[in-house]
Amino acid sequence: MQTVDFKHFILQTGDRVLDLGCGEGRHVISAFVEADVTAVGVDLCLKDLQTAQSKFADFAEPANEAKGFGLSQANALQLPFADNTFDKIICSEVLEHIPDYRSVLKEIERVLKPGGLFCASVPRAWPERICWALSEAYHKVEGGHVRIFDAAKLRGQIQALGFQFYHRHWAHALHAPFWWLKCLFWKSQDSNFLVRQYHRLLVWDLLERPKTTQVLEQALNPVVGKSVVMYFRKLADAQGAAQ
Repeated sequence: MQTVDFKHFILQTGDRVLDLGCGEGRHVISAFVEADVTAVGVDLCLKDLQTAQSKFADFAEPANEAKGFGLSQANALQLPFADNTFDKIICSEVLEHIPDYRSVLKEIERVLKPGGLFCASVPRAWPERICWALSEAYHKVEGGHVRIFDAAKLRGQIQALGFQFYHRHWAHALHAPFWWLKCLFWKSQDSNFLVRQYHRLLVWDLLERPKTTQVLEQALNPVVGKSVVMYFRKLADAQGAAQ
């Protein structure tokens, strides 16, 4: 389930791409497949990194010297990279989990090259509010969401660090009702008939990618898309703007 649209986040040959909070690898692997780049994934969870490494095995191209792939266990508040290391940075569905997310944004600004691209996605406010209203456990579970973002405010905070906003879209409309159902039946979600059937639908859609559901989701994303996805370019004088 890819959130970043590489039509708006174009990778160039030779780019160094960071997926910050890569989880099980969906975007770091997608970036590797998309172009001849060095794709690096960072996450705190060792188990997720091991899963990502296992998934990557099906996509590895050891004979292609133009591609590189790496995973690292690290804290987003103190990234183990020098200033201006990366050409592109993805941070998808991560900031809502981190209390001090503004320090993470500063780290992203630090390790991204001037002129580099940054894609941030977070849960959209109104579908997220429904989840919070339906289940307190949804956002109080360990590792859960600690805030509901105002996308316009987040956009302004990123721009204040010296970034130029250039595109926005919404994603995963078909997933919003699934999460509402999970929250509604939180205690019985693993056995609930509606939750299980909807999950089967999403898995089928992910594997088969039928045109009907693809068109339906594209049409519904502006209305009920679960995630808001924003794209930025780091300005040459970004460090001055951030001070």
